[in-house]
Amino acid sequence: MFAWEQRKLNEFLKTSKLKNENNKFTKKDVLSVSGDYGIVNQIKFKGRSFAGTSVQKYRIVNTNDVVYTKSPLKNNPYGIIKANKGKPGIVSTLYAVYKTNEKVNASFVEYYFENDYRLNTYLKPLVNKGAKNDMKVSDDNALIGNVIFPLEYSEQIKIVKFLNRFDSLITLHQRKPKCISKLT
Repeated sequence: MFAWEQRKLNEFLKTSKLKNENNKFTKKDVLSVSGDYGIVNQIKFKGRSFAGTSVQKYRIVNTNDVVYTKSPLKNNPYGIIKANKGKPGIVSTLYAVYKTNEKVNASFVEYYFENDYRLNTYLKPLVNKGAKNDMKVSDDNALIGNVIFPLEYSEQIKIVKFLNRFDSLITLHQRKPKCISKLT
């Protein structure tokens, strides 16, 4: 087992400044962040794109980038943090996009922030809520909080693999047909 240490999140993630300036991506490539499903294509998930007339200023999200949505959700009043495990795409400028460095696995970051209490405790001191319930925090300032991560990348991978298997077992169990017994 490897050591876990408290560090600033900005030691693991760096704010991405990549924008869709050359229009490589279109409205068909707009992504959303879902609390239950992670980062998803808007059209496939919601049936349509909610993008504005131009997506030129939208931020590019590559596979294994980490995205912070500053939109409050029921259990997450300061937003959520997810990793892009799918295809590259773009998100509105309301989202923060981060690149991982060689010290951290994007899926590990997502699992770390899966716990609502941990996520909310991390974000609360960093975020000021505006009058319209919007989040007032810069992309860089969202990274200045403390996290406790294993410093060995291999340890993070082991944890991610274990949790992926665990999630798969839960999904399989939920799909099992329930036996209905007849009273005679």
